[in-house]
Amino acid sequence: MKATTSHADKLRTYLRNLPPVDRDQFAAQLGTSTGYLRKAASINSYLSPALCVQIERLTGGQLSRRDLRPEDWHAIWPELASGYPA
Repeated sequence: MKATTSHADKLRTYLRNLPPVDRDQFAAQLGTSTGYLRKAASINSYLSPALCVQIERLTGGQLSRRDLRPEDWHAIWPELASGYPA
């Protein structure tokens, strides 16, 4: 499933703004690689729901689940729907 460009842009920008060492540590904390995250962003792929939750937590909400799964976040996490304006 493909995500919108804005989703990929947000992830790509976040990664680009991290120094290389921090980027690698970020990916390692997620249990993945920088290459995987960059590839996902470059082909506009959705990340797994579990990975989205981890990213939201590690970024302190700078990248939210809603940002990372803009087309289906409300179906995956319906409990969040009341916390976001329509």
